[in-house]
Amino acid sequence: MPLAEVPAHAQRAERLGFDGLLVPEAVNDAVLVSLLALEHTTRLHVLTGVVVAFARSPMLLAQDAWALQRMSGGRFGLGLGSQIRSNVEQRYGMPWSAPAARMRDYAGALHAVFDAWQNGTRLDYRSDSYSLTRMQPFFDPGPLEHAVPPIWLGAVGPRMTRVAGEMAEGVIAHPTNSTPGYLKDAMRPELEAGRRAAGRDDPPQVIANPLTATGATPTQVSEEREAARRILAFTYSTPAYAPTLHHHGWDDVGPALRERAREGDWDGMNRMVDDAMLDVLVPSAGYDEIADVLRDRYADVADGLALRMPANPAHDGAFTAVVGRLRG
Repeated sequence: MPLAEVPAHAQRAERLGFDGLLVPEAVNDAVLVSLLALEHTTRLHVLTGVVVAFARSPMLLAQDAWALQRMSGGRFGLGLGSQIRSNVEQRYGMPWSAPAARMRDYAGALHAVFDAWQNGTRLDYRSDSYSLTRMQPFFDPGPLEHAVPPIWLGAVGPRMTRVAGEMAEGVIAHPTNSTPGYLKDAMRPELEAGRRAAGRDDPPQVIANPLTATGATPTQVSEEREAARRILAFTYSTPAYAPTLHHHGWDDVGPALRERAREGDWDGMNRMVDDAMLDVLVPSAGYDEIADVLRDRYADVADGLALRMPANPAHDGAFTAVVGRLRG
């Protein structure tokens, strides 16, 4: 989305009744998008979902998060992701190291900086990945009137999920691992293990992020399912997203997708994600039923739910009712 379109997009989300807006990072810097979204709304919380942490210094990202939290009156959240090695090294030109351990160090550095600014604690953070030991008064922005920016993690595998339980507000699940079964049986136990290891009292939260197929007509729902099939076929061809396939007993799908990708057989890839898989991965129903479908799936396993707004604004009235039923 071009930056010029962000204000209207965020205002639309606020009108539809959403509590917040997830800001991905692809073409644009998620911090810039978040700034525009916060500036042009009054109620909406904005959460990076997710910013590529390993492409940035923890101090620079801490400065950005602090400024956005202050400017918005406490409506900003910092969602971090590791990305994959090839992107970090070849697209960002940054070094790679074991992602879960490095993310633990990164989140620890952010917590140390936030503590120094909010409470006047001397900055003295030392880890294998990052050491921050210098904070002159000239560079200290001073305490916030609101809470410090909450840190969330984007997590797929068990190690990063456990780090989220130790260090973060919670997890922003990926569309590939947002099935209720995976959240309940794989993600929640790892979050709890991380919470116990860190001695935390507050339970980490989960934002489910499924590819939902909905619309005003059965044809529109079907078209959304087919779009989700294409996205999932492409994404599951990357080994990093295999945990959900393994959890549901689809271990043969990932290697088959990679083989077809090497051959350039994109139609064949789509056929590998069959209708039975879509039934598990993609909640599907019309506007009049989708809220009940989502509630039945996620009420017991997720604290929040990410949904895409309709492609056609003419459907906003019906979708506002969907959001209202979910929030109720």
